[in-house]
This record gives sequence, C-alpha cells and structure tokens, in this order.
Amino acid sequence: MKLLNIGENLQCDLDREVWVCGRCQHTLGSAHANVKQGLLVGERDPREIHPPLLENQEYTFAPNPEWIRILEFYCPGCGVQIETEYLPPGHPITYTTEIDIAALKQRLANGEVVIEHGHLKVVGA
Repeated sequence: MKLLNIGENLQCDLDREVWVCGRCQHTLGSAHANVKQGLLVGERDPREIHPPLLENQEYTFAPNPEWIRILEFYCPGCGVQIETEYLPPGHPITYTTEIDIAALKQRLANGEVVIEHGHLKVVGA
C-alpha cells in the first residue's frame, strides 16, 4: 500500500486511489473527489474560537458570525479533525486538495520520485 501524507491527519492511498484518515485508516472516499465529501462537518461560532478582546465595546476584534463561519471537518471513523476552513455564510465548501494521481503514479513508476515514510522524495536530490 502506497500511503502519501497530505496533511497531519490525511493520507492518500495511491494503490486504491482513495483518501484515508491518517490516524485510523478509515476510507474517506475517492481521491478523485473532494475529501470533505467523506468527512463529518461541524460549524462553530467564530467568537468561541476567537473570543472578544474588549468587553462591552462596539468593536471587539472577534470575527462577526454574520460575516464568517468556521467549518471543522472530522473523520467519521475516529473523530480526529482533518481540516478547518473559514467561509462567508452561504459560501459552498471549498475544494482545497487535488492530486493528479495518474501523473504521480507515472512518476513513481518511472523512478523519478519515491515515497519514504509517507513523503515524496525526488530521486537523486
């Protein structure tokens, strides 16, 4: 199994061409699709994460929840957080991670790159 680390808790299984949780190896969906489609989503009030620095003031330095929302994405297998994004209310979830799997597999087959401990390494570098 060729596992490529994409983030702290996200890997791509290049053999099966699927996203997997880096902690529990739960399959999260096709690596040709947005990984967020296979994750649990929680929405947080930005004031919970960025508490006001000034009390009882018109301006508090905390994000206004009418202007921004914080979405947290979790593995449905073990609950580890995979990603977070800040979006305006009503904005669709973004597609932030895309890999040209065919090109990467070709480069691996040609010996241009190898995967060592989950990381790509250019051969000869």
